[in-house]
Amino acid sequence: MSIAVAQARHIFGLKTGVTGNVAYQDEQTIIYPSGSNCVLYNIDQKAQKFIPGSEKSTGMTAMAVSPNRKYVAIAEKGEKATITIYDLHSQRRRKVLSSPEVQSGEYVSLAFSPDSKYLVAQGGKPDWTLLYWTWDKSKVMASIKTSVAQGKEIPPPVYQVTFNPQDNTQLCVVGNQIFKLYRYSEGSLKPFAFQKMEPQNNLCQAWVSDERVVVGTDNGRLLLFEAGELKNEFHVEKSQKGDKEKMDSISEGEATQPSGPPEITAIVAYSKGFACSVGPGTVFLYEKTDDKEYFKKAREIKIPADSNSADPSKSENQVITSLTVSPSEETLVASTDSSQLYSMTLSSADLGKDGQAYFEYLCQAFHQGQITGLDVCIRKALVATCGVDRSVRIWNFENCNLELYKEFAEEAYSIALHPSGLYVLVGFSDKLRLMNLLIDDIRVFKEFTIRGCRECAFSNGGHLFAAVTSNLIYIYSTATFENLLQLKGHNGKIRSVIWTADDNKLISCGMDGAVYEWDTFTGKRVGENVLKSCSYSSVAVTPDGKTTLAVGTDHTLKEISDSSILREVPAEDTTLNTVGMSHSGRMLFAGTNTGTLRSYKFPLTADGEWQEYQGHSSAITKMKITYDDTTLVTVSEDASIMLWKIQDKEGRGARRDKEVGWAEEILITKSDLEEKNTMMAELKTRVDELKTENEYQLRMKDMNYNEKIKELTEKFIQEMESLKTKNQVLKTDKDKEEAKHEEEVQEALEKHAKEMQDMESANNQKLMLEYEKYQDLLAKSQKMQEDYDRQLQEMEDSKERALEELTEYYETELQKKTTQLEEAHDQARNAQKEYEETKRQIEEDADREILDIKNRYERLLRDEKESNLRLKGESGIMKKKFTSLQKEIEDHKEEIKKNHTDKEKLSGVISNLEKDKTGLKKEIAERDETIQDKEKRIYDLKKKNQELEKFKFVLDYKIKELKKQIEPREKDIKDMKEQIQEMESELERFHKQNTQLELNITELRQKLKATDKEMHQERQKVRDREAMIKRFKTDLHNCVGYIQDPKMLKDSIKALYKKHVQEDITESASVDADIQKEYARQREHLERSVASLRKKLAKDTEIHRADNVRIMQENVSLIKEINDLRKELKIARTQVHDLEAALGLHRKNAAAEATATLQAVASQNKNAMLEKDLEESKRIVDMQKNEIKRLRLSIYELENVARPPSGGKLPPVIVQ
Repeated sequence: MSIAVAQARHIFGLKTGVTGNVAYQDEQTIIYPSGSNCVLYNIDQKAQKFIPGSEKSTGMTAMAVSPNRKYVAIAEKGEKATITIYDLHSQRRRKVLSSPEVQSGEYVSLAFSPDSKYLVAQGGKPDWTLLYWTWDKSKVMASIKTSVAQGKEIPPPVYQVTFNPQDNTQLCVVGNQIFKLYRYSEGSLKPFAFQKMEPQNNLCQAWVSDERVVVGTDNGRLLLFEAGELKNEFHVEKSQKGDKEKMDSISEGEATQPSGPPEITAIVAYSKGFACSVGPGTVFLYEKTDDKEYFKKAREIKIPADSNSADPSKSENQVITSLTVSPSEETLVASTDSSQLYSMTLSSADLGKDGQAYFEYLCQAFHQGQITGLDVCIRKALVATCGVDRSVRIWNFENCNLELYKEFAEEAYSIALHPSGLYVLVGFSDKLRLMNLLIDDIRVFKEFTIRGCRECAFSNGGHLFAAVTSNLIYIYSTATFENLLQLKGHNGKIRSVIWTADDNKLISCGMDGAVYEWDTFTGKRVGENVLKSCSYSSVAVTPDGKTTLAVGTDHTLKEISDSSILREVPAEDTTLNTVGMSHSGRMLFAGTNTGTLRSYKFPLTADGEWQEYQGHSSAITKMKITYDDTTLVTVSEDASIMLWKIQDKEGRGARRDKEVGWAEEILITKSDLEEKNTMMAELKTRVDELKTENEYQLRMKDMNYNEKIKELTEKFIQEMESLKTKNQVLKTDKDKEEAKHEEEVQEALEKHAKEMQDMESANNQKLMLEYEKYQDLLAKSQKMQEDYDRQLQEMEDSKERALEELTEYYETELQKKTTQLEEAHDQARNAQKEYEETKRQIEEDADREILDIKNRYERLLRDEKESNLRLKGESGIMKKKFTSLQKEIEDHKEEIKKNHTDKEKLSGVISNLEKDKTGLKKEIAERDETIQDKEKRIYDLKKKNQELEKFKFVLDYKIKELKKQIEPREKDIKDMKEQIQEMESELERFHKQNTQLELNITELRQKLKATDKEMHQERQKVRDREAMIKRFKTDLHNCVGYIQDPKMLKDSIKALYKKHVQEDITESASVDADIQKEYARQREHLERSVASLRKKLAKDTEIHRADNVRIMQENVSLIKEINDLRKELKIARTQVHDLEAALGLHRKNAAAEATATLQAVASQNKNAMLEKDLEESKRIVDMQKNEIKRLRLSIYELENVARPPSGGKLPPVIVQ
């Protein structure tokens, strides 16, 4: 047998305590943490994708999505805090970041830079270190401690860190009495814009522009900072409808703290302004005003009261921990501390600004706190859960929806679903209640006085149910509610009860280390196994009821049969909380206290083989497998419900009969039904009234509009007339103005020409005067040029002399400096040699130590492998030793790293000592820096090599998994191909039948065509005879004209005789009459036969089709009956086998004794159940075989039935 495969299909729940635990990937996809997974939930398709958490982590602490929506960063806590970057499109891991600079085991806040290339991570207590990463290169660019203790006090906590949306180098950090702005420059984070103000507990922040930050505090204040300077402050209070609130400038004495101020726990910015959570269950929307320094409150959104809760106002008091806005800014999503997700369409909030806006559930209402009870239904695709939040919830595991839920006044400990899916049994702290699952409510109809019922279960038939209180088990009748049995025997609290498949036994386990089997008819204990060193927590049973599987606190999975432990499978250091067995008996699963799911190979082996899957972040409390063996349901202390798709690798999972399907019946009370019917009737009448009213209003509006159109047309015509007259007047005025304008232009042109002539003469005179002045100035300039040339020559001579003197002076100085330079070179070479010698010695020592450690541990590893081959049973101990050795290796590596850091410190000291020297020393320092960069590059390459090896291992494992998944699919493809071939052969048979029928139809059509042709010929003959008779009549008429002339009459009669009368006219006439009669008779017979054949053909095809349908239906029913008989036969064989085993018939040397015993049993117990079942099954099988033979013969006869011939002629009728 192989290990069953489990794949996460859907998760109900939200993990709280994660900073930024809700974000958008795109307009349809929300990202949020649930269990140990990060869920990508498609809102439109209601589908989920999963990013699983790391194996060694103990839970997520922070989450951030990059601005380009391509990556998500997840911070996880553990022995060493890590940050994992995933690609959102492929859900693959890109980078794993960790740094030794952070002493804390967790990160409290993450943020991506605007270009998504950098990541900033805020570490937690005690050091509160902020790291600035280039995450793609896994390189820490800078780090700084953001919170420092004052004296002996504990450092105040930091809550959130963000990037400037336009600047990669600017950060903002807020916390208790902390508001700091940092700028990255020259390889470090430097604070700027220090605040001089009263310290406050700053809970959250958001950038509303590239220079402005809004900060929320715990005393209801919003602080607006611009370029690090506090610009505005205003108080936030929950106001009544219609109130408007603006930010007031800070002035001393005016800022008074309101009584009971709400905490501002989350802020998110968008293009119009920002949204902030104001106290429990309330969000305010603020929008920008014309004045840049002001925002105004535009909207108030609240979480609505929960009508399904015992305390409806409880949901209104949820604290909103995170807010996010969709990329198109259409939707606002909020997450609360009660593990709920709400959404609100911002466009609808803008439309109805006067009314109150409310949030809606994003998907479903989730559990809050530990889930204590779980059960699945047989006839419906339903899952029932209950938890410490006092709620009972009914889920549909096929379409992944919440069908019903209701909160009660008492805490619910256990739950059980009736197989019909119409009733639910819930164990509360005060009573056990049996409730109806109505169409829209869960209503109590019977209470049992059982306090603190921790376990309850319906039998598979639904006629009984078991309830547990402390160490007692009560069995009640579902029909009469009578207490049938009371099972006593446990000394400690009972933790789990389960019915066998035939409801004949009940198996229980408890904290006293006992596993008991009870007979549900007599109430007696028929099997027991007690192990006081183990406190059992869960039990499962195989389908045949012979083997019991139990888990408890001793880290083992036990297989119990016949009151003895067959084998114990160790679970290493993990405690198994719950166990589940599929109804096919081929799949076995167990849930651990760390939240992982284990799939065991079944039947179990001595060492145990299993596959582990990451699922929940806390211990799995309950586990159930649906009755079609396709879905596994697990619930956990982390308030999440996981649906797993399961199948064994051989692909032999049980398949549900699709024709039967799930039951769709629901319960509804008579009063509710009558109320709904009356409401429907009222609504129908109301609709009819509204319809008539609307029609009347439409008619009235049409009349009003027609009158208005008439008035407007009349008004329009009048205005047109007035405009025409006005236009005519304006045209006459225009002509007058044009004539006047032409006269004025003519006068202006004449005046302009005269002025041009006067100006031209005056300018000529001025030009002559200016030319004379120019000549004088030219002479002066030549004289000045000569003076300047002379002075320039003198200056050049003096310059050459001074240059020669300076050259001699600097040459002497250069010689001095050259000697000094050579001396400095010698000193630098000596220092370089000393440095290289020390560096070489340190490297040799380090390499020698590494080689020694490597050789020593290689020898140890070889010894360990050899001992592992010899002693496989002690593999767990060797694994522990191996992990300890790995830790020692890591310690030695850390020592080597410390040596490297000491070496770098020494080089830094050398560089500091040589800073006072000349420029040559700078060259040595540069070389030191290049050496350090190369060493860092070597370290990065080594680290990259390790990561690549890890990726190789992961890819190899995934390839193996994919190969294992391909094998069952190839088998399914092969089966489907065989099925397709069978269907093709059947289709070919149908095609042959159709072609045969088509041939018969064509033959009948040809015969019909021949008869039509003969009929046309006969009609032509009739027409010819009529024409001849007509000609004869005309000729006879002409002969009658010669009645007075006997000679002409005789000649004309002779001519008439010659023309019309032939030989044997009497005989031919009689023959023609006979032929015509025979022809008419034959034709009538053929027409009747054709009509009857057509009717018979239609009737035969209809009968044939109906018979085929009936036979197919009968075949289907027979196949079902055969399958049922096979199952009954199998059960009968198992019962025979059990009887033979009980009577000792399996012994080879006791055949005669066995037959005698069987005969004695048969004679003594003639009416035994076994004999009756065997006779009944044989009789039914014989009947079914005879029926199948009869149906096959009838099919054969119907297919080969002889039809009457249609082409023969009847014998001629003898006319007498």
